Amino acid sequence: MKHEEFFRKHPVFTGEEMADYLLSRGEVGFRTKEALLAYYRKTGRVISVRRGLYVVVPPGAHHASYSADPFLVAAKLTKDAVLSYHTALELHGHAYSVQEHFIYTASRPLSPLTFRTHVFRGVRFPESLRRANKMNFGVVTVDRSGMEVRVTSLERTMVDVLNRPALSGGWEEIWRSLESVEFFDLDKVVEYALLLGNATTVAKVGFFLAQHREPLMVEEKHLKPLHNLLPRQPHYLNRDKRKSGRLVSEWNLVVPREVFERRWMELL
Repeated sequence: MKHEEFFRKHPVFTGEEMADYLLSRGEVGFRTKEALLAYYRKTGRVISVRRGLYVVVPPGAHHASYSADPFLVAAKLTKDAVLSYHTALELHGHAYSVQEHFIYTASRPLSPLTFRTHVFRGVRFPESLRRANKMNFGVVTVDRSGMEVRVTSLERTMVDVLNRPALSGGWEEIWRSLESVEFFDLDKVVEYALLLGNATTVAKVGFFLAQHREPLMVEEKHLKPLHNLLPRQPHYLNRDKRKSGRLVSEWNLVVPREVFERRWMELL
């Protein structure tokens, strides 16, 4: 029972966090930490996700089947991890469907990791953000089971999922998820889209905003800066899969017809 306070406040923790806690209590030394971790792992109170990262098993739960909160695991995989893309939509409560893959962004993401039924994949911060030293633009902190978790804001998430749909569940998932959000700070959306500096992404954001002009209260002042950075030649909504579709000349964007017409709505 000696370290229950730490376990209660840190359902997922790093070895470094435990070392700091022990130091604050006057329990010092590398061997002290290693001995305690070995003891708690042996008794089933703690399980290892990877080297240096641990999950606390609640009383009454079985260590062999307990999987822990995957959002907390993803948030602890690196020091600067930010839950992103579809995972951010899920954490904000705006994902159309639930996925077993969890995405985080970091300066030096780890190789893909599987823990229980969940797969964790890290991607690097966009190059444009690293150059501008703005990796934390649009990053917010939320409370999750008493722990602080860093996640992209809804505004940054909108742009990110349009920028990298493969990390976000595909176009139907993206459209349905974003359409569940009642309000975006559109000034922040535009600022972040321009910060990324990708003409295709700017066109995607502009197309989405124009298509949802009324519900999102989009004004010309939001669209004009995006128009200034449009691609000179038509680009595909899917850069990796150049699928034929409808050319939206306003945005120089070739949009698959199922997206342009939102055909999934016909099934409702």
